[in-house]
Amino acid sequence: MTDIKIDTAAAVSRNPATGALIATYPFQTPEEVEQVLSASEGAYRLWRDTPMTERVAAYRKLAAILRERIDRLATLITDEMGKPIAAARAEVEKCAATIEWLADHGPAILADEPVAVEGDDRVYVSYLPIGTILGVMPWNFPLWQAIRASAPIMLSGNGFVLKHAPNVMGAAYALQAAHEDAGFPAGLFANLNADNDAVAHVIEDRRISAVTLTGSMRAGAAVAATAAGALKKSLLELGGSDPFIVLADADLDRAVAAGIEARFQNTGQVCLAAKRFILEAPIAGAFTRRFVEAARALTVGDPSDATNRIGPMARADLRDQLHDQVLRTIDQGATLLLGGHKVPGDGNYYQPTVLANVRPGMAAFDEETFGPVAAITVADDAEHAITLANSSEYGLGGNLWTGDVAKGQRIARRIETGGVFINGFSATNARIPVGGVKKSGYGRELSHFGLREFTNAQTVWAKSLPHAR
Repeated sequence: MTDIKIDTAAAVSRNPATGALIATYPFQTPEEVEQVLSASEGAYRLWRDTPMTERVAAYRKLAAILRERIDRLATLITDEMGKPIAAARAEVEKCAATIEWLADHGPAILADEPVAVEGDDRVYVSYLPIGTILGVMPWNFPLWQAIRASAPIMLSGNGFVLKHAPNVMGAAYALQAAHEDAGFPAGLFANLNADNDAVAHVIEDRRISAVTLTGSMRAGAAVAATAAGALKKSLLELGGSDPFIVLADADLDRAVAAGIEARFQNTGQVCLAAKRFILEAPIAGAFTRRFVEAARALTVGDPSDATNRIGPMARADLRDQLHDQVLRTIDQGATLLLGGHKVPGDGNYYQPTVLANVRPGMAAFDEETFGPVAAITVADDAEHAITLANSSEYGLGGNLWTGDVAKGQRIARRIETGGVFINGFSATNARIPVGGVKKSGYGRELSHFGLREFTNAQTVWAKSLPHAR
């Protein structure tokens, strides 16, 4: 994912389909930042002692509120970052469904865990909150990324301060209002609207216990260094360049359809998404022809029109960066099969683009392409495909298509990513952990891993007393 660019004095939200100004949010003053941290500390101390049944009730209310406001929230997402409206509605629903899963299963996952030892001693592990966590979140899933991070953290008894991307601050404040309306203590889920220097000071503040970030490698390295300097834990999800491997025995019709969705969903602005299509030689030609035809049929236009599959990119500078990657890749020897141009007129639109003959050392292979661009590479055989898949500094997700699932499972163990999806494409689900290896980061969100990630696994060993005589 690309770096967040911040205005010198305020967060600015613009409609990427038109360029029209939506709102300006002046950065909080030092005094206002202090108020956020002070309120968060007080809310955390109240929340950590709140019974789990009451925490669960607040989250069930939050899920209901998100569904009640789905039209308003989806429109806000579409207006602020250009997500096609159907996908924006799906994002809101995914937040609500994930919250409900956590409410259903979180109490058991966070319950004291008994440990058997010799004798009559009672031993167990308690998963206790550690404080207020700072979440530095991206713009591409304005609600989902924030809920994915905050809900497990807060259900386990912690507080959460959200530093959202400047272009989606409307979504950030809508989430804060939803939490307050659901009955969470004021300040427990709070927005921090500040520049990078202020964020660094917040990480160092004693009232922040840890930090989680989804963003670029550069942003992750800076945040991790600051957190480490303050001896605080960090969780990083730093994007990826997921391989989409198609072996010769794969069902090509299904693989092509999945590949289109995997690459072009959210206008290609997804960390955990197929970006490098690695095709075994015998089927490379057939897959490429079908893939290009399907990509050509994608409709590009107003994201508020549900018939359009591709909306504008979130910001003009991001479109410029993507176009530069395409031009550099072509200069390095790749073949342009489709697209490759900015759409003229209003809005940050970019044509669905397919590049062939992409090899290691080219921009579209080595870098994360955060937009509607697919890079196709041909592998000699399955072994070569594995080598190509691992020839990346990223390790977030991976996709593998084969007619032999057992073979796919054997290959999956050799792919250096946090997740491998066989005969499907990368996705997130409340039940499974999400996170990466290598320069895609460390730590896990969602599932029982996410619920326990920011807890103190406290061992309690109670010695049995001698029997009374």
